[in-house]
Amino acid sequence: MVTSFFTCKKTISSLSIAVMLTGGFTTPSLAATPAVKHEIHEAPKKNKNGKETTPAAVEAIAQQALSTVQVVATGYTAGYESTGKRPGHPQYGITYSGVKVRRGQVSTVAADTKLFPIGTLLYIPGYGYGVVADTGSAIKGHKLDLYFETIKDVYKQWGKRTVAVQVLRKGNGKLSQSWLNQINRAVEAGKPIPQTYLES
Repeated sequence: MVTSFFTCKKTISSLSIAVMLTGGFTTPSLAATPAVKHEIHEAPKKNKNGKETTPAAVEAIAQQALSTVQVVATGYTAGYESTGKRPGHPQYGITYSGVKVRRGQVSTVAADTKLFPIGTLLYIPGYGYGVVADTGSAIKGHKLDLYFETIKDVYKQWGKRTVAVQVLRKGNGKLSQSWLNQINRAVEAGKPIPQTYLES
């Protein structure tokens, strides 16, 4: 179980310091959030591996979507500030679903399982693919917590944003480590998810 940095009282002082050091970040309002169509027609962007995500690829991802849901997305890590666990703890880095946290082609994210059941596959603009693997006491309703490896990555790469996520596959409440490993091997950067993973 995770706790978002932006709702955890323990991190208020570190958040203030990070904001002062980085010059702050802005949280777009719902009205300022780009529509999915705007995302589709933007110039090519590079993902974390340096490969381009072309507008055509994003359009193909949008065509796979079952629905689009607007959420407020924050970030979390496996560390004490998010989970209350330190390295060496037997559950350190283990999500509610039992899989290990991961930042890859398909990353682990935390959500309200009433809205996004465990195993739900999402496309999150600006972050990439995420699979719901975790929950959090502050992650209720239209909120997501996206996994990052370090606190620095959360602040530098994400912060807090309102985004329109695309639901590619509704979860059934289960997620296995082998499926997560397989889909991460199968997905090419910036490309649509292979159809077999949307049906499985």
